[in-house]
Amino acid sequence: MPSPAAASWPAAPWKRSSTRARHPRKKNAPQRRCPCGTDRQSKGQAQRAVLTAAGLVTARRRYLVCPACGSGAHPRDAWWGLDGFLSGHARRLACLAAASWSFDRASALLEEFCGLRVSDTAIRAAAVAAGSEVRAWQRASPAPAAAFAAAAGDVAFSTDGTHVNTLGGWREMRLAIFAKRPAGGPAEPWQWDERSLPPPSVRVLFGGVWTAERFGPQWRAWAGRLGVRQTAEVTVLADGAKWIWAQAERNFPGAAGVLDIYHAGTHLYDAAQALYGEGAAEGPAWAEARRRTLLSGGAAALDAELAAQQGRTRSARKRRAVQDLRDFLAPHERHTGYAGRLRRGRSIGSGMVEGACKTVVGRRLKQTGARWRVRHAESVVALCGLLYGDLWDAYWAGGRN
Repeated sequence: MPSPAAASWPAAPWKRSSTRARHPRKKNAPQRRCPCGTDRQSKGQAQRAVLTAAGLVTARRRYLVCPACGSGAHPRDAWWGLDGFLSGHARRLACLAAASWSFDRASALLEEFCGLRVSDTAIRAAAVAAGSEVRAWQRASPAPAAAFAAAAGDVAFSTDGTHVNTLGGWREMRLAIFAKRPAGGPAEPWQWDERSLPPPSVRVLFGGVWTAERFGPQWRAWAGRLGVRQTAEVTVLADGAKWIWAQAERNFPGAAGVLDIYHAGTHLYDAAQALYGEGAAEGPAWAEARRRTLLSGGAAALDAELAAQQGRTRSARKRRAVQDLRDFLAPHERHTGYAGRLRRGRSIGSGMVEGACKTVVGRRLKQTGARWRVRHAESVVALCGLLYGDLWDAYWAGGRN
């Protein structure tokens, strides 16, 4: 007698019926046909242990062998969706845990939450395999483009990088996000840090340990996959990293650009500290006044103020600090139209991708003592990106659970 757990498995469509006249056996059923073209022969029943979301079960299924080439198969495994020790839904739970915690922590919490006893080694293997599948699915599936097209808002693109400890040393993991966000209410420049913007209606994240020259062309390819046909539809929001703007110019010609206001503010405060000294009350006041100018009139208006101050400053060190700030802002005159974006209820910061670098990469991959194979790190980032964005359910609904 089969165990209750084994009996819960659905009967395979090719299972021999007790009423042979009503359900004659088909020797050439697709499940019995070997790829070499010969019908496989049954060698009786075989058992395997499978961990499902309900716990450990024993599956009994027929084992078939090809008399011509000698290859064996358990056709019912494919019909049940079995691939390895984990069932489809158990695999989904293991990958969810792997994207959220370290592998050993994921193992402990799965048992605590679900009663599933899965080793950290099995969770790692499931996550790495699933991450590779996710990357292929994102390139081939229509689901990301469908979700992106259905979302409201203008197309925004952000990218940044953070370092990950690999077996070959510290490497930069670069992330990129395509998103749409509905417009918020209009705001004045002095209200920039008080307003509340609607959350993104869709986010698609991807990344890898790539050079800038290899990463940039992937932005254009991803835009095509998501149905973005004109680069003029895209707004690039990023910090002042030169590699980002060089690749944006090359791969998104004609796209609008926005220099992250928080990053610009950091440079203002650095200049203020050089001008007035650390802890001086005049420094923050000077930086805030310059930021109001930047928000209202852009880099051109601020440069005029800085040039005038530079002319009045006698200290060579302080003149150099002002010049450094001017040099930083010079390439971004077209990227500082903050006042217009505020009036239209649009974002003026790249906090979304910077947050992803902290939560997707930093929190998950920068565990104490963790050193990654590059391939494994990229697979886990693919899983984390799927969870961070809005495609987790779409991926697992595609016949994987």
